[in-house]
Amino acid sequence: MQVVAPVRAADALLERAARRLAIEFGRRIHVGELVLEFHNGDGRTFRGPTPGPLAAIQVHDLAALWHVLFGGEVGAGEAYVDGRWSSPDLVQALTLGALNRDALGVTRGWLRVPASIPRILAHRARRNTRANARRNIEAHYDLGNDFYRLFLDETLTYSSAVFEAPGQSLADAQRHKYRLMAQHVGLAAGMHVLEIGTGWGGFALYAAGQLGCRVTTITISPAQHELATRRVRDAGLADRVDVQLRDYRDIAGSYDAVVSIEMLEAVGAEYFDDYFRAIDRVLVPGGRASIQVICVPDVAYEAQRRGANWIQTYIFPGGLLPSVAEIERSLHHTRLLLVWSQDIAAHYVRTLATWRQAFLARVDEVRALGFDTRFVRMWEYYLALSEAGFATGLVQDQQLVLEKRRGSFLQP
Repeated sequence: MQVVAPVRAADALLERAARRLAIEFGRRIHVGELVLEFHNGDGRTFRGPTPGPLAAIQVHDLAALWHVLFGGEVGAGEAYVDGRWSSPDLVQALTLGALNRDALGVTRGWLRVPASIPRILAHRARRNTRANARRNIEAHYDLGNDFYRLFLDETLTYSSAVFEAPGQSLADAQRHKYRLMAQHVGLAAGMHVLEIGTGWGGFALYAAGQLGCRVTTITISPAQHELATRRVRDAGLADRVDVQLRDYRDIAGSYDAVVSIEMLEAVGAEYFDDYFRAIDRVLVPGGRASIQVICVPDVAYEAQRRGANWIQTYIFPGGLLPSVAEIERSLHHTRLLLVWSQDIAAHYVRTLATWRQAFLARVDEVRALGFDTRFVRMWEYYLALSEAGFATGLVQDQQLVLEKRRGSFLQP
């Protein structure tokens, strides 16, 4: 009995400190409005001087505040997955956080250094060597084809669509994205196109089935390779589409065009030059490459490269988002020139919202596949965090067109 009172006093002290910390975070809001509700029913409302989203957060365990204090944005994600906080509209909460991230100071501070060191070291250990690249890809894409079928549309496309109209279905918007990618490089019947990053075969089926192209498509995901090969066979296109289990560093031959849809994010800073040299090596002079890639603004690239954020830690091991400037730097070692670009981030917001709604509607089926509650919360957070990132400009989705010059500007 003599031990209980000091323990309770310490707990009460920590709870008061956590509440003060929560209130301090709330007072820093500059954009929008935050309704903060504590586990005992108490609440506070904080309004910034600049209009913005209205978000509500329920703190179920005040330890969530210590996760944020010592772990920053990564700690906030970990606390959500642990069930320490929630929101009736997670996207709104994360959007509010994104708009106030500098004011909240969740991306910097010496208190977060000890927790970040092992995370950064682990991320660097997963750099995309040939062996690591396959392990990193399998960790995400080989969760099971049945899992991805639960929330993707009928094209099985796991990248941003491009919508033509407000009421357009996701599947039709994905097909429109394929049309655009093909138009960027001038695909026509009889052309031989290399696709780097097969996914589940959506673009290859379109290029061969709708345009009459020959397609060589490569992936290092065994699960994707198996299903893409089956889909090609079932479509009667095995004579036009060659699905290869191959690393991009090993590509050879000559191709009229190259297409790569949201694969560059899995390459890593150490290998950007290798990726673009590989394209340069196999693309015919005058040929074009159409690349869709998630990017960060140039000003944010170095901080991301040096650190390890929540998505890199828990969703895409070894992943790194380039910036357009970093891509152009890598092009200096090739005969490739960037001739066109467009940010389609607004389309990714709608794509992600559709995926998230489908995922949440089929949570029981996700669990039936063997995934637990923590996994469900992690994926809900990942999809909502991504949606908020594209909505606020923290990340972009660039469609780029590269052209291989017929002459060479490279030094001998």
